[in-house]
Amino acid sequence: EAQLVESGGGTVQPGGSLRLSCAASGFTFGTYDMSWVRQAPGKGPEWIAAVNSGSRSTYYADSVKGRFTISRDNAKNMVWLQMNSLKPEDTAIYYCATGLYPSPRDSYWGQGTQVTVSS
Repeated sequence: EAQLVESGGGTVQPGGSLRLSCAASGFTFGTYDMSWVRQAPGKGPEWIAAVNSGSRSTYYADSVKGRFTISRDNAKNMVWLQMNSLKPEDTAIYYCATGLYPSPRDSYWGQGTQVTVSS
């Protein structure tokens, strides 16, 4: 069965860095575009970053552009999100999912990992 497992979340001070990982299994990872989506307390989901299947193109939401970097290694079935210069408003549950525009019905989703930015 298809599975995505996020890890690397935790608590960090404002201005700090964190690297999230997403391990994929059970599907042909290298043929899928991948995204990171987050959901802050009391808010709806926010798409933040995507990378196409061949790592040729990356895309970012304005809220994270210049601070976050998405990357992948198809040989390892892995996607990462490097987060620098973290702000309290980055506090959220972070999910990896298939597609440039993940949907509940048509995408695979991970279980999420909590990121908390506070002093």
